Amino acid sequence: MKSFLELAQERQSDRAFVPGKKIEREVLDRIIEAARLAPSACNGQPWHFTVITDETLLPEVGRATSSLGMNKFVKDASALVLITHEGTNLTSKLGSGIKDKDFPIMDIGIASAYLTLAAEDEGIGSCILGWFDEPKVKELAGIPQKKRLMLIVALGYAAKPKRKKVRKEWGKVVSFEKY
Repeated sequence: MKSFLELAQERQSDRAFVPGKKIEREVLDRIIEAARLAPSACNGQPWHFTVITDETLLPEVGRATSSLGMNKFVKDASALVLITHEGTNLTSKLGSGIKDKDFPIMDIGIASAYLTLAAEDEGIGSCILGWFDEPKVKELAGIPQKKRLMLIVALGYAAKPKRKKVRKEWGKVVSFEKY
């Protein structure tokens, strides 16, 4: 079993998936359960996860994520997880207003991190997408127009080996006690 740090070191944004290789439903369930269990401000849980695996719908949604040369790889994803911004509880709303911070948006980011790390733990590649035709995807997936579709996570078996992870030097992004 890998440690959390090992998962974080190995997880990458995969932009090439093995076409046609399906993810077992039990694996998808575990990945989504990890996202569902993610922490959120005041336990607001401001998300809804719509999992697309249907062989007819998947390529249609995939096409709605691809434009201007972006996200061409999504056509080979085995599953797409659409993360919709849902209402949150009163405490989270009040806290967001008082502190001028959008806690639900942060919470959705945390849930997507849990989702992608759970995918890595299952041997599934992932890529978080913010570039997509929101009205078209919402139409295809039956998401109410008043809802915001914030992120899509593409899942599949990686078609390419892991890359060397490049990050800024420790001292440029970490300090203790003072900035």
